Amino acid sequence: MKKYLSGTLAIDLGNTNTVIAFQNQKDINSFLVEIPNITSSPGVVPTAVWFEEPSKVLKIGISALNMRDNSNSDLFFHSNFKRLIGNPSEKNNPKNILNPSECGEKFLKFLWASIPQSYEIKRLVLTAPIDTYKGYREWLVNLCGELSVDEIALVDEPTAASLGINVPFGSKIMTLDIGGSTIDMNIVKIEGGEGKSGPIAELLKFQGNDVSSISKQKIRCAEIIGKAGSKIGGKDIDQWIVDYFIPDNKKNSINLLKAEEIKCKLSTSAIKYENKYKIKLLTQEYQEKEFYLSKEIFEKILIENNLINHLNSLLKDLLNQARGKFCTVGDLSLIILVGGGTQIPLIKEWITKKIPTIQIKSPPPIESIALGALAMTPGVTIKDILNKGLSIRLFNRREQKHFWHPIFLKGQIWPTENPYKLILQASKINQKIFEIIIGETKKDREYDVIFENGLPKLSEIQSEEEIIKWDNKPLKIELENKSNLGEDNLKLFFKITKKADLMVKCFDIKDEFLGEYNLGNIF
Repeated sequence: MKKYLSGTLAIDLGNTNTVIAFQNQKDINSFLVEIPNITSSPGVVPTAVWFEEPSKVLKIGISALNMRDNSNSDLFFHSNFKRLIGNPSEKNNPKNILNPSECGEKFLKFLWASIPQSYEIKRLVLTAPIDTYKGYREWLVNLCGELSVDEIALVDEPTAASLGINVPFGSKIMTLDIGGSTIDMNIVKIEGGEGKSGPIAELLKFQGNDVSSISKQKIRCAEIIGKAGSKIGGKDIDQWIVDYFIPDNKKNSINLLKAEEIKCKLSTSAIKYENKYKIKLLTQEYQEKEFYLSKEIFEKILIENNLINHLNSLLKDLLNQARGKFCTVGDLSLIILVGGGTQIPLIKEWITKKIPTIQIKSPPPIESIALGALAMTPGVTIKDILNKGLSIRLFNRREQKHFWHPIFLKGQIWPTENPYKLILQASKINQKIFEIIIGETKKDREYDVIFENGLPKLSEIQSEEEIIKWDNKPLKIELENKSNLGEDNLKLFFKITKKADLMVKCFDIKDEFLGEYNLGNIF
């Protein structure tokens, strides 16, 4: 390796492990970056923070992980925080010095500052989960502004994973990604084939400005055909293991770490199904007690917590979306398994039985996303699909009540190529002002994750998706003349831009332009 390298750095922030990879601008090959006292193996950083008060001592990665058994670990040791960033529905450890957003900020800033000086970073590529929260995405974008790098790009984790394997351009690929805190499934069509170029990522920022519109490269899109996900992952499986043996000891972080270790051991092919392996857990009185876990019991734990039923539900949603895009299972070229959770034999067995006719590949589960992100050079648009529906609130004169009318449905591609047209009628006599109120369907179904005695479980019963009104102040359009009840008066043309803004152009019934307005960002 040369002493000084100039190129692109990819950071895949995970809930359990974060991966950093680098690609020299003069070399098509990429490699994992090793940082002494931070990486546990080349490119792999345990997503953990140790932060002391009042000394302000900060450690991340393996150095933080080595401190987890020290005194005051409940105060100073932080892990499992990615899933909590911007998520008000889950509570973080109230004893911790830092909240989840502060953990993530300190972790990434420290990691960025620790990159060896031999790397000249021209471009930073970050990954984001599909089923993410508004707060997480906003936090990530705000944090990017504080990093001293000219170019920053953001790519979907499953899309990057699809591109991290050498598959033919033009292929349709399914990805199953089970990480520390989420399950993501998607079907993506890799653009290209028949003489066309392959997909590359969209450059989001250049010195804080959007530059995708001035890219000199030809736009090449990787189209996401369908995707489904939930906030269940490896950390919840660890909790289920502990709960199986000690139901009332759910908050002990040491037990969770021990559960993770035996989970990984039972996920290897060398372990026999019937053999039992010792696990030492701390009871409520902090007395160490021995238990025994086998693959048989491990699979029983997963099944009793409805994991397989949950995967079936997600797969059904995914394939239904794909059928809406005229894509069937038979059109898939490959299934890619990503994330440590997909190494569990029961999971591999499940997907093999569900889709037996398609080849399954399991690349190195940890680093494949970061390496895939490096394969996507910024400068083009990646078409995405909506993982929620958008609706406008209208008034039903006959029933004398408001209702939600869909304008963009879950699963539609954006940015939109053609606007959605809607004509509004006056709902009362002499109406001059029309209010435009937007709502969205919940990203997550309530049935997916429930809590019993503070423990995450998976429900088998589905609930209807509800529509939540945006917090934005309603847009008011005023006409010059008063309207008669039931008359057509206003033409609206809705679209979603490359920046994920919901825009509307307004015309009166005589096609006089009344203005174009930004109703808000869909994230």
